[in-house]
Amino acid sequence: QVQLVESGGRLVQAGGSLRLSCAASGRTLSEDNTAWFRQAPGKERERVAAISRGGGSTYYAESVKGRFAISRDNAKNTVYLQMNSLKPEDTAVYYCAASTYYIGSRSEGYTYWGQGTQVTVSS
Repeated sequence: QVQLVESGGRLVQAGGSLRLSCAASGRTLSEDNTAWFRQAPGKERERVAAISRGGGSTYYAESVKGRFAISRDNAKNTVYLQMNSLKPEDTAVYYCAASTYYIGSRSEGYTYWGQGTQVTVSS
């Protein structure tokens, strides 16, 4: 059974930093393209970052470029999202998702999903 478990979300002040983790079981994340999505109340789910299977390519939404960084630790079977200079508009539930072949921005392209972790940025 494949499980993705996100952690690290919490309340933080604007300008602060957080690191989210996505730990996998039942699947080797280094063999998957992995992405972080977020969904704020009343908004569509959007991809904020993705990392390719080999880790050689990363992708970011324009709204987070220069502030967020996605990385993976294959030994821990974990993907991270380092979030710096957080803004109130970054407030959302953050999800990790994995797919063997897809790395685009559409949520429908990803096969495996975590349950999400809440990030709240206060002004």
